[in-house]
Amino acid sequence: MKMLKKLALAAAATSMLAMPAHAEQGVTDTEILIGSNNDLSGVFAAFGGPATKAAQLYFDELNAAGGVHGRKIRFVVEDHGYQMPKAIQGMNKLVNGDGVFAMLLSLGTPMNIAAFPVLEAKRIPNVSPLSAARQMNEPFSQFKYAGTASYYAQIKAGVPYLAKEKGVSKICTMTLPTDFGKEIVAGAQDAASAMDGLEFVSETTHKPDEGDFVGSLQKLKSDGCQIVAMALGVRQAITVAGTAKKLGMDKDMFFINSSAGFHTVMAKVPGGVTEGMYAAAGWADLLSRMDKPEVQKFFKQYTEATGEQLPGTGAVLGYSAAITMHKALEAAGRDLNADTFQKAMESLNYEDVISGNTVDYSATDHQGADEVIISVIKDGNWVELARIEDQ
Repeated sequence: MKMLKKLALAAAATSMLAMPAHAEQGVTDTEILIGSNNDLSGVFAAFGGPATKAAQLYFDELNAAGGVHGRKIRFVVEDHGYQMPKAIQGMNKLVNGDGVFAMLLSLGTPMNIAAFPVLEAKRIPNVSPLSAARQMNEPFSQFKYAGTASYYAQIKAGVPYLAKEKGVSKICTMTLPTDFGKEIVAGAQDAASAMDGLEFVSETTHKPDEGDFVGSLQKLKSDGCQIVAMALGVRQAITVAGTAKKLGMDKDMFFINSSAGFHTVMAKVPGGVTEGMYAAAGWADLLSRMDKPEVQKFFKQYTEATGEQLPGTGAVLGYSAAITMHKALEAAGRDLNADTFQKAMESLNYEDVISGNTVDYSATDHQGADEVIISVIKDGNWVELARIEDQ
């Protein structure tokens, strides 16, 4: 998919780079102001809280070493609790009140989509949002920099893989009625259409605070569902897994998350509640790579600073995003503005040891990592099964 876009995007990207450089808001002689509109108290706080802590930890270390080209990074985070009114209020404060130079790790598909017109009008880059919806990268924009393969690509790759492994054919979804949920449904439906023998048969939608899934699971069971792709909150996904086990459905109904459900806490639920749950994500689980010195250093640094037992998935994403931001700011040089930042982002190509993927941006490709990594929960840990390239 990405390869087909490159020629069409090249002329537009070249035109953008030709724009004259000029000073941007959020940049002074001594400071760069970076903002994040995040969920620290809502259904995805298990991602947002650790992500922003880890990014701040990285920036603190960077600032202590002198910053970037003589400037310190100030990281301002607003909590929207995964509620649109608060998200709009927080975005307005960050963009028009604080006057940020760039956004980093902003969480939520609908929240990011609503923010794009405001950010583009102000020439503010949106880097590594905590959403993997296709809209984080499409349509192509100077100001959009997605971190990984999309939810759509993850499910479109993950569902056929799981269907082949289990020898099943009936595909269903359980989703929130949001843009995030629509991405999962589209990925599941298109996966079924693209592979002979697969059939999309049923779907259910759920409120963000819903906690009883007995009726929905019974409906999906009666519809013949064998693979269920989910777009739910972390606690909800855990509840679904536990309910399915209690109802005896876990032997012939298999659940797969996108990256939104690929969280360390999901694997650590006591009693093996989530054992056998799958995920298709854009990065690898941290605990499976503890033999690497960089991972060991991050683990020690994060746990000592926060008092938490381990850096969860949100922390991994936050630290990796801060690394991306640092590398781009370094490459942009002292003359920092939206245009020099764009050129710098498009020059990045490196192995991200913390996330376990390859980050590679270009003038025609604003998606950082392309791998879709399939994992399953086994013995209380995520175990990597396969890697599929997002095309």
